[in-house]
Amino acid sequence: MSRLVIEPSTGPPNVATRLSDRSLAPDLARGTMLLLIALAHAHMYLYGHPKGFRGYQLNGGPIDQVVAGLQVLFVDGRALPMFAALFGYGLVQLANRRIAAGAEWPDVRRLLRRRSLWLIAFGFAHALLLFFGDILVTYGLLSLILVGMVRARDRVLLWVAGLWILVFAALAMLPAWAIITEGSPPLPTSVESPIEAVGQRLAVWAGLGPMLALDIVTPFLLGIWAARRRLLDEPGRHRALLTRVAVAGIVITILGGAPLALMDSQIWTDWTTGTAVPVYALHSVTGIAGGLAYAALAGLIAHRVADAPGRVATALAACGQRSLTCYLLQSVGFVALFAPFTLGLGGRLGDAGAAAVAIGTWLTTVLLAELMRRAGWRGPAEGLLRRLTYAARRPATR
Repeated sequence: MSRLVIEPSTGPPNVATRLSDRSLAPDLARGTMLLLIALAHAHMYLYGHPKGFRGYQLNGGPIDQVVAGLQVLFVDGRALPMFAALFGYGLVQLANRRIAAGAEWPDVRRLLRRRSLWLIAFGFAHALLLFFGDILVTYGLLSLILVGMVRARDRVLLWVAGLWILVFAALAMLPAWAIITEGSPPLPTSVESPIEAVGQRLAVWAGLGPMLALDIVTPFLLGIWAARRRLLDEPGRHRALLTRVAVAGIVITILGGAPLALMDSQIWTDWTTGTAVPVYALHSVTGIAGGLAYAALAGLIAHRVADAPGRVATALAACGQRSLTCYLLQSVGFVALFAPFTLGLGGRLGDAGAAAVAIGTWLTTVLLAELMRRAGWRGPAEGLLRRLTYAARRPATR
């Protein structure tokens, strides 16, 4: 059986890894990934317009159409696989630290499952208060069910990851068919009553989270495989492989995403159901390559700037170290700006405006993360998750 890569001991099991000791590449990738997440989510808050396959406006202006096409090509269906790969990578890092500190695998497995349950709880709170498209429940479910894959043989990992692409391709056809036959359903973000919006958010969240978990099994498993080889911890040693993944992945994601990008940007308008369904599935499947390519590219950049990261890389890494906090802050900002019961920008902006808000919101979280880094503070959401995860391990006070 493949063993976990054991890292040097980081102290007692309940002592967190110092932020200064973390590898640059995974955090740089997470910080950059949050920009893609913001872009992927912001347009979901728009309402009052007919929408296409990926939720972009069908009656937007030329700039909106360009933005929609670019985001379908480079963001939608690409950010989630990147997140999944980095999540799988992080699970192995966490397991390695616990085992290196003297924990046995059954204890580590219980820890990972407990953390997964708390992620699901965080996701519920996120959906209850802010956003129906929460992805914390997705990763919580994934790690809860597939925690055993952290110790699976490499061959098992790769076979399951490869075969699941076929399952994913079949599943990806269902949303396209539903949109063609029934149209794009109204989203909870368009509900004017904040009380009514709560119920609608939870109803959509309950079905969407498990469905998304099925979509990201392959990149999650490949992230575990990559972590065993420390591809992002030691990017210099794996530069050739990372380069191949980055180049091939970007080419594949562009070629596979271009047809749907042309459809959603209203350039290709004479498509039929027989072409739209496989085109949608092709976009989804090739998004896995894009997500992996972005993670590999972050590793290459981290290797390039490792000796002198500079202000930008340092701030992005600070954001990545506090990715849970920054992710939740994005939703706070979006609700404050877009919702009908707040500033109501969702009913006035187009896709280009939503993208601008997404970039501004992300930059704000990067700035806040950098300020927290300078103050020596961890992210509050990360701190809370850690305290809850390890609470059951602390001996009772007599």
